[in-house]
Amino acid sequence: MTNTPDMTAMFKDVLGAFPMDNSAMKDAFKNTATLNEKLSSVAFDAADKSADISSAWTKDTLTRLTAMTAAKNEPTDYAKAMTEFASASAEAAAEHMAAFAEVAKKVQMDTVELMMAAGKDMQTEATAAATKTAEKAQAATQKPASK
Repeated sequence: MTNTPDMTAMFKDVLGAFPMDNSAMKDAFKNTATLNEKLSSVAFDAADKSADISSAWTKDTLTRLTAMTAAKNEPTDYAKAMTEFASASAEAAAEHMAAFAEVAKKVQMDTVELMMAAGKDMQTEATAAATKTAEKAQAATQKPASK
């Protein structure tokens, strides 16, 4: 009968000649976790500010509604109160939408800044890892030649 070649031993030899650097994987995981933490912080900060804006807008509207629904002496006072409420609501909507736009603008700027920094860090790490791997591969290929 024929003997089947031991593929496990062959793979161990091949993988032993080209060792993996687990520290690069750990560093990549740490960097990803740090980036996610920073991005989450930006998102939660924006959500907090948006909630504050929404709450202020709601309180403002309720205050105006209370004033509008108060009993009036003359029928024309009701029309005047409704006009004032509509005018104040339109003005408040513009102000609050501008506040939401500022929050969105800050989120966009912070996100771009974080992504640019992460890209620069990843490029530096990738270059270092590629250089290290190339050096190890070159050393591994020179070992069999010197035997």
